[in-house]
Amino acid sequence: MTERLQKLIAAAGLMSRRAAEEEIAAGRVTVNGAAARLGDRADPERDLILVQGKPLPKPEEKVYIMLNKPRGYVTTLHDEKGRRGVTELVKGLQVRVYPAGRLDMYSEGLLIMTNDGDFAKKLSHPSGEMGKTYLTWVQGEGLEEKAALLRQPMEIDCVRLRPAEVEFAGRFESGAILSVTIYEGRNRQVRKMCGQAGLKVTKLLRIREGPLELGDLKPGCWRHLTPEEIRQVLA
Repeated sequence: MTERLQKLIAAAGLMSRRAAEEEIAAGRVTVNGAAARLGDRADPERDLILVQGKPLPKPEEKVYIMLNKPRGYVTTLHDEKGRRGVTELVKGLQVRVYPAGRLDMYSEGLLIMTNDGDFAKKLSHPSGEMGKTYLTWVQGEGLEEKAALLRQPMEIDCVRLRPAEVEFAGRFESGAILSVTIYEGRNRQVRKMCGQAGLKVTKLLRIREGPLELGDLKPGCWRHLTPEEIRQVLA
């Protein structure tokens, strides 16, 4: 089966698609001895693909895992402040995986990590309509009225957001636990929405992303996604 060269190179784990395009444009990729051009396709089973004079390695095995991210870990791969990263929690894997989306340092819960770029895009891009549900511990006066504000269209960072789906999941003396479902997944979106509504967030736990649910997975632990879970995301 033929694929675009930049996709094949990225799937082999050599570099990103953009970097692969630069290599092709620079004439450092050949197919069956001829210099490749942007837009060319090849079949790695039949064609000899060389990158910088070396044969293209076989594609990495696709890996899909669910991690229960603890508080205090960042999802960036290279943190300039030296903070702990989620990759430290999955060192037992034989292949490198990357977060599909993000959770800020102080948020917890469901985080998907994979080496399949198409899967990550399908899961995290707003066009995929994958709702993300967070249990959100909040404090403030007039909780009913302020929760209602989250159900209205809001503008965060100059972007108009869809109304969130909000339900009360519990109450305590100084506040409540809200179940908040959003669809955009912008940076610190739930925290910023709550702040705009006059609510103080004290804890944020993501429990669902699309068809995937955190369940009883313990903080700091991970598991492989099942074939059915993978199929549901890609459906």
